[in-house]
Amino acid sequence: MSLRKDFLWGGATAANQFEGGWDEGGKGPSGADMLTNGSFSSPRLITKTWEEGLYYPNHIASDFYHHHAEDIALMGEMGFNVFRMSIAWTRIFPTGVEEEPNEEGLAFYDQIFDELHEQGIEPLVTISHYELPFYLTEKYNGWADRALIDLYVKYCRVIFNRYRDKVKYWLTFNEINCGTMPLGNFLSLGILNKGTREFTDQADIPALRYQALHHQFVASAKAVQLGHEINPDFQIGCMIAFMPAYPRTCHPKDMLKMQRHWQNLNYYCGDVQVRGAYPFFAAQLWKENGVTLAVEPGDMETLRKGTVDFYSFSYYMTNCVSHEDSQSKVGGNLIAGVANPYLEASAWGWQIDPDGLRYTLNELYARYQIPLMVVENGLGAFDQKEADGSVHDSYRIDYLRRHIEAMKEAAADGVDLMGYTPWGCIDLTSASTGEMAKRYGFVYVDSDDYGKGSFARSRKDSFHWYKKVIASNGEDLA
Repeated sequence: MSLRKDFLWGGATAANQFEGGWDEGGKGPSGADMLTNGSFSSPRLITKTWEEGLYYPNHIASDFYHHHAEDIALMGEMGFNVFRMSIAWTRIFPTGVEEEPNEEGLAFYDQIFDELHEQGIEPLVTISHYELPFYLTEKYNGWADRALIDLYVKYCRVIFNRYRDKVKYWLTFNEINCGTMPLGNFLSLGILNKGTREFTDQADIPALRYQALHHQFVASAKAVQLGHEINPDFQIGCMIAFMPAYPRTCHPKDMLKMQRHWQNLNYYCGDVQVRGAYPFFAAQLWKENGVTLAVEPGDMETLRKGTVDFYSFSYYMTNCVSHEDSQSKVGGNLIAGVANPYLEASAWGWQIDPDGLRYTLNELYARYQIPLMVVENGLGAFDQKEADGSVHDSYRIDYLRRHIEAMKEAAADGVDLMGYTPWGCIDLTSASTGEMAKRYGFVYVDSDDYGKGSFARSRKDSFHWYKKVIASNGEDLA
């Protein structure tokens, strides 16, 4: 069971959760900048202005903006040959509607890409990762308005031309299927409906949400075509939050519910971006949600022509589904589900299932037959920093080891797997709760949930382990 010799090893972050410097270098406010902190038991709040007495964790995050040289050197020390990051749209166009881009923001990413290449690291750039310019929420209610298609394409044209010789791998939208869920209104689509205050309890208009998602599909397809025109060597992928579910029992109704779960949450978006058309089950999904899409002439042809080169996804856990409402629920990435009695769970209630990753990889490759990449995976945990600065995170090593073993098994099954970038390779702010205490990284950042600390970086035990894994191309997992 061996991975391909050109396998891409690295880690993943997002500008809004990692970068900080939220009002420096000409950057404008994004939707993420309007989110307060929360916790496992209390939701983040969405505010239209920065309210007195509330803390906004994305403003500082991990302060990569001022630590990038050190952080990239640490990635190089681990042996990364790829780093998944995102460009903050509001560093390039502070409100999204400017005619000319912000040169200071463009120069910042020039510096980042140069530093990465000096370490032998390829950037894998997410173009939009949960950080729509907040002005576009105020002016257009986010992606609910078709005007955002052209604004996004303008942004893509600028960064594709600027970095055509520095970036090869691109992702158009992060976890685009988040838009199939109510949580995705503000997080992914920039929609802020009247009455919304709590991040996890947003006022939802499904018809508006699916229309906004259609606009993102068209924008993504246009970006793929544009990118290939600017540089035919660009590899442009989609990114899906994959949420596998098992039937809780062998009851036929559980099987049918599981099938619908996979279709509506996992395949709806991937089918559009990989196959270039809405899937057969979309009509029933729209009917159930009162959706009548406004499709303009040329949209479907655009989707057909703008299919992606590879498929990337996040994988953290699995849940079960049941036709019986009485089953106990457990948490997860973006959605909760029914508990699986055969799995253990993390401190945040996310069930740990390496075999589910192998299953998912096989299902995806059978469906799409294009290269796959796991661009988020990892264990959020409370890490204890010792007096000598060490962090003994054997639990994280065990989690990652088992998932890498599952990837190797999938590769042996015949899956074309191109790379692996565990989430939060350097500790960062949680998207769901805004906490820093939920740590994923190989590198510890000395900051608490309120941005208090030295922001000093220190290597965890997993840092040294992952360095060995990369050097052996996944052969040495001890």
